[in-house]
Amino acid sequence: MQENIDELIAASLSRIQQIEKELWPDEKNCCEPSPLPNPLPHTGEGVLEDYQAAFRQLEKLIASNGDDQRHEFIIVIPVADRPQHLKSCLDSLLALCRLFGYGGYSDGRFQKVSVIIADDSKDADNIANHKIIANECSKQGLTTLYFGLDEQLDQMDLLSEAAKQALSRVLGNTNMEAFYHKGPSIMRNIAYLELNKIRSENENVLFYFIDSDQEFQLKVSTPAGDKNLYACNYFYYLDQIFTHTNASMLTGKVVGDPPVSPAVMAGNFLEDVICFLNQIAAYDPTLTCQFHSSRQQDNDDASYHDMAALFGFKSSNASCQYHCSIQGEHNNASCFQHFSNELSRFFYGEHPTRKTYYQHEDILASVRPARTVYTGNYIFKPAALQYFVPFAPLKLRMAGPVLGRLIKAELRDGFVSANLPMLHKRTVRETGQSEFRPGIAADTATIDLSGEFERQFFGDVMLFSIEKLIAMGYPRQALSNEIITQVVAATHANMLQQYYDKRLLITAKLNTLNKLFREKSHWWNQSAEHAEAANNFRVFMTNIEQNFGDESAGYRLINSPANKAKRHAGIIEGIAGYAEDRLSWAEMLAK
Repeated sequence: MQENIDELIAASLSRIQQIEKELWPDEKNCCEPSPLPNPLPHTGEGVLEDYQAAFRQLEKLIASNGDDQRHEFIIVIPVADRPQHLKSCLDSLLALCRLFGYGGYSDGRFQKVSVIIADDSKDADNIANHKIIANECSKQGLTTLYFGLDEQLDQMDLLSEAAKQALSRVLGNTNMEAFYHKGPSIMRNIAYLELNKIRSENENVLFYFIDSDQEFQLKVSTPAGDKNLYACNYFYYLDQIFTHTNASMLTGKVVGDPPVSPAVMAGNFLEDVICFLNQIAAYDPTLTCQFHSSRQQDNDDASYHDMAALFGFKSSNASCQYHCSIQGEHNNASCFQHFSNELSRFFYGEHPTRKTYYQHEDILASVRPARTVYTGNYIFKPAALQYFVPFAPLKLRMAGPVLGRLIKAELRDGFVSANLPMLHKRTVRETGQSEFRPGIAADTATIDLSGEFERQFFGDVMLFSIEKLIAMGYPRQALSNEIITQVVAATHANMLQQYYDKRLLITAKLNTLNKLFREKSHWWNQSAEHAEAANNFRVFMTNIEQNFGDESAGYRLINSPANKAKRHAGIIEGIAGYAEDRLSWAEMLAK
């Protein structure tokens, strides 16, 4: 009987491999130019249904075997005042569980997948909504623990006052009377306290951190337009990787919206807006839209980032054409209006002209050494709880890359990446804005990025300082405060020059865009029917000027001597105290 089940499982796996080849027929040519990056075949959706069904059949066979030793998954979702994002995220997770069935479903529960909602919200209504969403998710068979402010304080109360003080650079010194908006890094570290309890109960578990604005789908471009598909059995392949490799921590990436701040995307987006206006100015506004034949870009080279070369990617000054997403018959004027409506979304993290699309690669073959943790998509064994998110109270951006560099220096090939991206959706469809994002202030049409801009700049200073220090033996080798101070100062000066050079380019491109847009001969300036769209462009350019111009608040902050001194002091203290923090954290975990 056992031999028969084993044969059936082997046959099922063989069928899955065959269907996967049908689903992604152009895998071997994925790096060659094509009209569309890895388009699904015409029968794609039918094949996709077969693919999902084959996995469900495999799960039935494994269940009939009666001894499923595969990993359990605990999905941790840090969230702050984002009920709409959270619901979409959990709906996506439920869909993934139903479609692929990993671990089986019995007694009204998915057996090997559960969720922890780590809530860092301030608004009472949002907190109440998050609890309702968690309860509804549990009712649908996905065990969901709400880890709110009270539960977090309970965890903190288990620590002695001496331990709290020793871990202040890990867990922060947050006012217990206002224990919210602590920041995603501190929130993750506090969640680690809860996970440490689970570790003692079940070693055969994987902790899977995701962001609330993500979904378990892949974005692909097809002749019929963009599609988001449940085309990856994340849990099955993660179990395979952690079973058959020596990985302790794995990171995926994202598709869809870029994972970086608009603070480092303005230059290339302006290039694309200029390209769009140059093109559409030559078209008759009443004729059929001409922006549906543009090639969707494959932007795995981080072309959305103005300073991609700093991260080892190839820089490109080439513009990307806008691909119109309006369905049905419409003209160029409608496309102009539609694009103008998307301009403001840029300031909330979308990039209307540079999406990232899924490129298929055999998942097990895609496993390779990593250097960056994508904090919205990383998975680790319980033993890797020792790697808390460092320098968390500074609330700087680039926490994932910093964490990744430190882990790589210690784990080496135990820290890997794999082709398991999640769909990233920066904004809520109805509003075109993020629900909550620290460092972004919006007052009607005016958007102020200065808080996020400042955290991005000093996050870059931190990251590249850490890279230099690692090359000098850090963190294994203790370095003097004098050396750390010198490295941070030199890195700051270099980054300030990089940001200054980029600001000059942004200013030049904004001047070009202004002149192009205001040209009286262009059709949008000759008719009142285009007034709304034209105003959207003007608002966009005003916000670019206010956030990236000579007098912008963001540039004032990074040039402020007082702010520089404060930030440097925090960075230097954090770097110098990291080894001590590691020891204190290890002692806490052991207790």
